[in-house]
Amino acid sequence: MGRIAAPFGIKGWVKVQTFSDDPSTLMDFESWRVGRGEQQAHYTVEAVQDHSNTLVAKLVGIDGRDAAFALRGQEISVARSDLPPPQENEFYWSDLIDLKVVNREGIELGQVDSLLETGAHDVLVIKGKRDHLIPFVAAFVGKVDVAGGQIEVDWGEDY
Repeated sequence: MGRIAAPFGIKGWVKVQTFSDDPSTLMDFESWRVGRGEQQAHYTVEAVQDHSNTLVAKLVGIDGRDAAFALRGQEISVARSDLPPPQENEFYWSDLIDLKVVNREGIELGQVDSLLETGAHDVLVIKGKRDHLIPFVAAFVGKVDVAGGQIEVDWGEDY
C-alpha cells in the first residue's frame, strides 16, 4: 500500500509514499506491516498526518531519527482481513496475480504475472508461451472470475 520514503524530523516520524490514488487510505488502519518480502514486522500506528500529497507517520517503538532511517525503503502493507471487500467490478491486484488468461476463442494466453500502472490505465502482464501486455479496460477484458481463477480477454494470440 506504500513504502517508507525517509525519516521526518528527529523524533521517529517517517515520510510515507502511498501507492493508492488517495494518500489518506493508509490513515484508516491502526497497524501496518513494514518490511520486504517475507520479513515484515507489525507496527501500531501512533499518529499519522496528511502532508502535501504524502503522509507522515509515527509508529510505536520508532523513537528517533536513526530508527526511522532504518525503515527507509521498506514496504507498507496491511492484513488482508482489514481491507474492505472490493465493490462490483473492482479487484485487488493481488487477487488477479496467477489467474489464467483465456481469449474469446478459448486459447489460453498464460497467467497474470503482475500489473503495471501506466497513468492512463492499468495493464495486465501475462506470461505464457509469449508475453502479452493487455490494458485492463472493458474494451479488452471481459469476465473476471477470481473464484474460478480465470480472466476472459478480447486479445489475439499473436498480438
